[in-house]
Amino acid sequence: MLLTLIYDGGCPFCREFALRSELQAGVANLRIVDGRADHNLRRELNALGLPLRNGAVLIEGEQKWHGSEAIAELSRRMKPSDPLLRLLARLFADNQRSALAYPALLAARRLALATRGLSVDPDQVPSR
Repeated sequence: MLLTLIYDGGCPFCREFALRSELQAGVANLRIVDGRADHNLRRELNALGLPLRNGAVLIEGEQKWHGSEAIAELSRRMKPSDPLLRLLARLFADNQRSALAYPALLAARRLALATRGLSVDPDQVPSR
């Protein structure tokens, strides 16, 4: 079954994790989507209570994971050849560890987006 990871393409950390996941994680049928670039998709996610501003979304059929749960589920499915991904997969595969570490990831994302002049919420214009 198709597994779709929707991430914030404006965040360099998110983009790097998503691209490494696609190329080097060994997750079968993984589709990667830049949610920042797809307004209609973000509107659908918002209607489902899965705003991209609060983290990545992972979808498989009717099952949806958001934020730390999305990263944990993807990490459990990884069979990475990349050393960095191997480390991240071990760290984030556990729901509890993922939930504890996820706020630090969100803080890094906020900082990275701010340095690029982008809002954390892709549906909001950043204030100057």
